[in-house]
Amino acid sequence: MTDFLQPRKLGKLKPIMFVGTCSDAGKSVINTAFCRIFRQDGYFPAPFKAQNMSLNSYSTPEGGEIGRAQAVQAEACGIKPHTDMNPVLLKPTNDKSSQVILNGRPVGNMSAREYFRSGNKDHLLQQAIAAYKRLAERYNPIVLEGAGSISELNLRDRDITNMRMAAEVGAATFLVADIDRGGVFASVYGSVMLLPEKERRLIKGIFINKFRGDISLFEEGRKLIQELTGIPVVGVLPYFTDIQIEEEDSVSLVQKEMHALSGKINVAVVLLRRISNFTDFNVLERDERFHLYYTNNVEEIRKADIIILPGSKNTIADLINIRANGIADAVVQAYKAGKKVIGICGGYQMMGLRIEDPDQMEGEVGTVPGLGLFPLVTVMEKEKTTCQSRFRYKGGEEWCEGYQIHMGKTEEVGKEGREITRSLNILDTGEKDGYYLDDRCWGSYMHGILDHASVLNDLAAGLTQERCENFDYMAFKQQQYDKLARQVRAAVDMEYIYSTLRENAGN
Repeated sequence: MTDFLQPRKLGKLKPIMFVGTCSDAGKSVINTAFCRIFRQDGYFPAPFKAQNMSLNSYSTPEGGEIGRAQAVQAEACGIKPHTDMNPVLLKPTNDKSSQVILNGRPVGNMSAREYFRSGNKDHLLQQAIAAYKRLAERYNPIVLEGAGSISELNLRDRDITNMRMAAEVGAATFLVADIDRGGVFASVYGSVMLLPEKERRLIKGIFINKFRGDISLFEEGRKLIQELTGIPVVGVLPYFTDIQIEEEDSVSLVQKEMHALSGKINVAVVLLRRISNFTDFNVLERDERFHLYYTNNVEEIRKADIIILPGSKNTIADLINIRANGIADAVVQAYKAGKKVIGICGGYQMMGLRIEDPDQMEGEVGTVPGLGLFPLVTVMEKEKTTCQSRFRYKGGEEWCEGYQIHMGKTEEVGKEGREITRSLNILDTGEKDGYYLDDRCWGSYMHGILDHASVLNDLAAGLTQERCENFDYMAFKQQQYDKLARQVRAAVDMEYIYSTLRENAGN
């Protein structure tokens, strides 16, 4: 853990909120930076996002489920993640409906029409406010994050994430704009001017994010934006590629749809339509032995040394899809050709004989055949497993840490009690996890299993003589938070930002 600096003055701060002109403007990363900055300055911050829509989630110590971004931000704060940090999480199951997670627990699937009914939103807003208040009793300041754009006029009366929440808690609010997309003046001006006057007064500053080149060339632009909106530009943040912060939005995967390369261990992650928790594989980008890429191309699957079937929010639908596009057959043939094949969570379920969904938790298809690599059957159940776990990989001596988030129970066919006899991991509870076919093929429910040097070395075995003995992924992430904080401090007017947080803050 980093050594945190002591501030010049400590006291109660108002909440701060980062909202955007659009999706993927950089709100999550900037929020993470300020979580770290406040912690470095001696405060005790916590992140908060009233409603998140993401397939990347995380299991909290108490066994609840929140968006992965809030878990990352909690890590930057130096605190444990809690469901109060993200009281409403939407996990899309198809193009029209989502599983709704409320205070860490699933409460059912809803279509967009059902979810956006006013009665639902009023109830969810009150739940979000209650969660915020619980956090605010323990932490200072609360660092809030909005979602998408603040100027979606058709959703304004149903918003519980952006300006409505900012007004409810009296947050000093900062608008983040992505200049790399182009049209930054129109997006900033339009976003601000479409707000009602009461909400407009909450915007204390504007961040211009992802600027390429000489920032001094934007001085005139800063002045023009303030003249147009009456709101100062308090920071112009450079576009960076040398700081590695886990991303939540699957939009980022577009940049990782690469191809196999010579001279590396090629690891192909199957790009499922509803891929979830793809951050499981970020560690492979830090290990120079591996070349990681995402693909749904049969030829690129064939070129890989290692194929990974990742998690999915709708395992049955994604399994049907990869059978139709030839990926399923390519994976099986790759294993027969001597390649390594592993599955995580939903990908592990796909590797069995079949998946059954008697209660139609994932749709109307009751049973679908799997890849047939493991003698396992998974039955989808109404109860969801969410927990953190300690385990020994392949019966080794090292205790590893991970977390589980999955629907369904997996059992072995033809075994008395249907207990899995060739389990991959032994948990500290005595329970078993996963299936071990041989050194080239295994599956596990454990997210984060690759974050351990011993597992990576085992994955690389037979493909290279190089070993990694001292890699500490957690220490690496902590270094990245510090690096991000330094970059943001240098680019923004911290004195002005602190002044907005001390106004009527009860000091």
